Amino acid sequence: MATPNGAKGPSRMGPKVLFYSVLLTLQYGAQPLISKRCIGKEVIVTSSVLTCEIVKVICALVLMARDGSLKGLAKEWTLMGSLTASGLPAAIYALQNSLLQISYRTLDSLTFSILNQTKIFFTAFFTFIILRQKQSVQQIGALCLLIMAAVLLSVGEGSNKSSSGVNPEQVLFYGIIPVLVASVLSGLASSLCQWASQVKKHSSYLMTVEMSIVGSLCLLISTLKSPDGEAIKRHGFFHGWTALTMVPVISNALGGILVGLVTSHAGGVRKGFVIVSALLVTALLQFAFEGKPPSSYCLVALPLVISSISLYQKYPYLDKKKKKV
Repeated sequence: MATPNGAKGPSRMGPKVLFYSVLLTLQYGAQPLISKRCIGKEVIVTSSVLTCEIVKVICALVLMARDGSLKGLAKEWTLMGSLTASGLPAAIYALQNSLLQISYRTLDSLTFSILNQTKIFFTAFFTFIILRQKQSVQQIGALCLLIMAAVLLSVGEGSNKSSSGVNPEQVLFYGIIPVLVASVLSGLASSLCQWASQVKKHSSYLMTVEMSIVGSLCLLISTLKSPDGEAIKRHGFFHGWTALTMVPVISNALGGILVGLVTSHAGGVRKGFVIVSALLVTALLQFAFEGKPPSSYCLVALPLVISSISLYQKYPYLDKKKKKV
């Protein structure tokens, strides 16, 4: 089945796809808590991001070798085609990952996860700008609900951190703003990837490899003048690392692979339900392991996010002219 824009429609939810979806739900929901517990404040952000990209490339290459697509890659792959399809999204995602790592350390897990969902709004915005894909009235209403939830969480997170003795400016500039900027970048990169997959017909694994390599090169270049670069020169690449640091790094890398698998096999609708389920997993894990119940702002914002994502996925835009035909 094909959609009006030429992309393939989602297939039925088989056992394998269901397995991928459950794994992604658990990974996505647990990632903020795992990162907060396993990555110390001494760890240099760039080092964890680069290591994650290396692990992601290794995993994708192994999977390509397993399904046989790696054999014909030498004949079909071109440098210009790779840079066109994956270069810009890779650079954007690299910056996004660094901003997310900064935000992990400041915001509580549930607030981070919910604010991170605003990337759906920005994905819709850039999809319209780049691919001219319109939104239904219900989808526009869903995006408005998402903005309301983001505002509630911004106010609530600042007041909660302030009352607990943490500088509210630090929460704003090192927690809320980084994750929201990362959401904007995620929406832009996602739309560019969708364009590349439709025009260039790149596979999920191949784009993962290309984007990880290009993103890593961009990060390495940035270390020449960045504070992280100076810190690596002074303290070493693995400064502050422990054996546990590899846990969130590997988890994040596998999550990147799973996102591609779920999207290509199950489609965007089921991926939306995975995201909603992941929010509930985050709330459950935060309460179970940190003993910290969600704030009143989170309790109000959480159903808004769930409703907006579900509404957005359930009522896609239908072209009236094509529907009549």
